[in-house]
Amino acid sequence: MKDLIENIQNEFNAFEKDSTAQLGSGNKAAGTRARKSSLALEKLLKKFRKVSIAEAKK
Repeated sequence: MKDLIENIQNEFNAFEKDSTAQLGSGNKAAGTRARKSSLALEKLLKKFRKVSIAEAKK
């Protein structure tokens, strides 16, 4: 669970950096990376929800 949370934090930091670069300077490549990070975050958050529910049932 700890590793999963660290992965979520790392991916969010990458998303934040790239989305800021896109908004600040119009960097199109950063926008592409931010969208890719958002998809990865979605998968990680779904996994977190699944693990969290399993932990709560113990």
